[in-house]
Amino acid sequence: MEQPPGLTVVAVETDEIVGSAKMGLNRPGRGSHVATASFMVDRAHRRRGVGRALGEYAMTWARDGGYAAMQFNAVVETNTAAVVLWPELGFEILATVPDTFDHCRHGRVGLLVMYRRL
Repeated sequence: MEQPPGLTVVAVETDEIVGSAKMGLNRPGRGSHVATASFMVDRAHRRRGVGRALGEYAMTWARDGGYAAMQFNAVVETNTAAVVLWPELGFEILATVPDTFDHCRHGRVGLLVMYRRL
């Protein structure tokens, strides 16, 4: 089955963009049955369910598009909101790649690889 092209969506509250998600295939060719996504939530709108809503939308988009799974290749380990949210939505941490993200406050921290079957 041919997967749909990538998609970027925004979350809007009172005519203000409060978050975004970009979805697409994780790898071309023989890996094209796995989707990926990246997310941003405006700092002033965190802890209000924006990330969860975008994550749930991304999983529905991927499932409806025929993807078998979703993989996040680079979740910064100090992003506590994401590290809590994704397992709540069924993702498991497969690995931590140490010292691969140069955080502005924490210095070099790891990136998590996360995965979920759809």
